[in-house]
Amino acid sequence: MSFFPAKDPVPGDAQTCEAIAQVIVPRSVDLGGFQVHRALPSSRSRMVGPFIFFDHFGPAVFKVGAGIDVRPHPHIGLATVTYLFDGEIVHRDSLGTAMPIRPGAVNWMTAGRGIAHSERTAAEHRGGGEPLHGLQLWVALPLQDEETAPAFAHTEAADIPELQADGMTLRVIAGTLHGLHSPVATNWDTLFAEARLRAGSVLPLDAAHEERAVYVIAGEVDIGGDRFGPERLLVLRPGDGITVRASTDAHVVVVGGAAMDGPRHIWWNFVSSRKERIESAKADWKAGRFGIVPGDTAEFIPLPE
Repeated sequence: MSFFPAKDPVPGDAQTCEAIAQVIVPRSVDLGGFQVHRALPSSRSRMVGPFIFFDHFGPAVFKVGAGIDVRPHPHIGLATVTYLFDGEIVHRDSLGTAMPIRPGAVNWMTAGRGIAHSERTAAEHRGGGEPLHGLQLWVALPLQDEETAPAFAHTEAADIPELQADGMTLRVIAGTLHGLHSPVATNWDTLFAEARLRAGSVLPLDAAHEERAVYVIAGEVDIGGDRFGPERLLVLRPGDGITVRASTDAHVVVVGGAAMDGPRHIWWNFVSSRKERIESAKADWKAGRFGIVPGDTAEFIPLPE
């Protein structure tokens, strides 16, 4: 979501659990009854695996005539990953894609050398009472793929593998976990999973992925004797297997993967290993050299000054 007018998230309170390297408290903004919580990038953790941006938005219920309206805007050097728990967003991009995303499905848009897109609530969903709750994540692209051709992939909810056992429902959205292999294609070692846990149930996480973090959507979890409530990103230490235990009914997501192949610069909607590439992207957007978004050409988000 490219409409977040706030500072970086901040480190949270100290914890005793040695398996947790950092507790990140998202920076939250209320956009007229619509809450957005940004956990990455933060002042101490710029990335977890390839994930360089983590927005949790909602839950919200829109009034009559209201909805989400993210006007056309550009990206380079990343992939946007949109995943909803409730509601619907219509994605349009400069490739000509027009795709509604609904709960449990995955929109994976690779910006590469440059793409423009918009995200809106459809007119027929503006009658009042429309819910919205979900995540938008950005995945940095490997050095060799930063300038790849832009692309869009949609995976239906029914195609995301799911495991139900002992009070846990696990969905593996990208990568591999507990024997589940997501069909979502990635070009870097990536983990993205969602788990709903009944009180007392557990989610074991081994050390197979180099970098991992757990974000608490709802409820309360216990890790190594420390309890954590909603809207906390728990960055785990590498090399340690841990168990997430639900103190109450809980809803969490897990993100991670291999450490990225070098640092990345991020400015507005642009990610790159090279500062000069971001400068050229700024000039391209200002000069109108990105493609238009068919079906959404009346307005756009100007380059921030």
